[in-house]
Amino acid sequence: MATAPLAQHVPLETYLHTSYEPDVEYIEGELEERNVGEYEQNIVQRGILFWFFRRDKEWGIRTLQEQRTRLGPSRYRIPDISVFPRNTPVETVFTSPQMIAIEILSPDDSHSRMQARIEDFIRFGVKNIWVIDPVLRAGWDCSTGSWIRQERFSVKDTEIYLDMAELFLEIDQAEA
Repeated sequence: MATAPLAQHVPLETYLHTSYEPDVEYIEGELEERNVGEYEQNIVQRGILFWFFRRDKEWGIRTLQEQRTRLGPSRYRIPDISVFPRNTPVETVFTSPQMIAIEILSPDDSHSRMQARIEDFIRFGVKNIWVIDPVLRAGWDCSTGSWIRQERFSVKDTEIYLDMAELFLEIDQAEA
């Protein structure tokens, strides 16, 4: 749940060959902790994973949880959920932009820290960046850097979508 950098400089090779529990991001030589999920965040993450997993083959996608992604020579981020085109080469650390990067807010996330993540994804070429608040049951399309409230997300020129009302209905039914 920590949100501050670990304040230790680590060589890239050390980061790439070390297992961290929970996993950490690598930003310009510094290890940066990610907010690990609390219950509400975890069930929403699970719900979104199932949402896309059930449609992976139909939509020609691959859905991954907490996949390390190399955004640049010294920037590695780990979105809560990544959706890649199915034909994207599978790598230990992905080097191609996600079709969709989804972040699920935790109580410890700050707006400025999340905005920095969003800007990293934009620079990397991620076309669809979605942020979900499990407490408010709200979502924002942050693909342009602005936070635009959405009830239904979609990927342009595809059948791919995420409907917030349907998602939370499925989560509520699973939790009942």
